[in-house]
Amino acid sequence: MLKDIDRLNRRLDRFERRLPRWVRLPLRWLRAPSSRWVRIPVGVLLIVAGLFSFLPLLGLWMLPLGLVLLAQDLPFLRRPTRWALSQLERRWLRWRRRRRKEAGR
Repeated sequence: MLKDIDRLNRRLDRFERRLPRWVRLPLRWLRAPSSRWVRIPVGVLLIVAGLFSFLPLLGLWMLPLGLVLLAQDLPFLRRPTRWALSQLERRWLRWRRRRRKEAGR
């Protein structure tokens, strides 16, 4: 049976492959074990900035990204983050299937 961190990493790797290169490379660097001391403050800053999403340039998108980064180092966040990513992927695929059906009409 895989550990939570292995399962989370597999899910994140799958998402990472779909991202544009300019997003994928810095994210891959942040997820590397050697980047832990950068990843934790960046994750906290993204969460705090996400709470101020009503301000220009800051958005709610920062909150989940910060949680994903912190889940790499905080075991209690791994399972809920993996579950949320799974739900997001499932809904995305369902939405894409519906769009294809509507486009085929």
